[in-house]
Amino acid sequence: MIIKGVIFDLDGVIVSTDSLHYLAWKKIADKEGIYFDEEINHRLRGVSRIESLNILLEKANRVYTEEEKMRLADEKNNYYIELLKNLTPNDVLPGIIKVLKVLKEKGIKIAIGSSSKNAKVILERIGLLNSFDAISDGNDITRSKPFPDVFLVTAQKLWLKPEHCLVVEDAVAGIKAAKAAGMFAAAIGDAKKSVEADFILDSIEDLLRYV
Repeated sequence: MIIKGVIFDLDGVIVSTDSLHYLAWKKIADKEGIYFDEEINHRLRGVSRIESLNILLEKANRVYTEEEKMRLADEKNNYYIELLKNLTPNDVLPGIIKVLKVLKEKGIKIAIGSSSKNAKVILERIGLLNSFDAISDGNDITRSKPFPDVFLVTAQKLWLKPEHCLVVEDAVAGIKAAKAAGMFAAAIGDAKKSVEADFILDSIEDLLRYV
């Protein structure tokens, strides 16, 4: 196994914005009179905004047009972006700064592979926008995880073959995407339940055992 690049998912790996997503979706749900709770919110992890909206609308008592869906998705994003203004470098998850530093010292390329279209905004807020060799997000793809597109795009930006990349993910959908891309996959958090993960991380610093 030769790892030349590590691709990190953003939300749940570098920083946690789960609570912000929840608040934004809850605001939409309450406005539309749709039941929404933490369990439903959990299903939204790692998937695109429109796919998340479709999951939320499963509890709706009427059918929404595509135009209405786009409007709601935009409203949710506006709420979410407003909440992101509260993020600071203090919100970077424990161990991340050390891991990024060690990987750079080893000459391993580092990148972000996220389904979020707000990835660069988030990275700027937490002070890590210029810390990666490449950033790929929802603006670079049309199919989100579990499709491999975002990771394949990231490998291209790094000028690396997929088999030389290791993905760090906290969502099962992300692990599926990494394996579909032909990459190694390290699972942390909720992704540890995936049977496809090559490595299980109890903490992000465990990653350094494998690269």
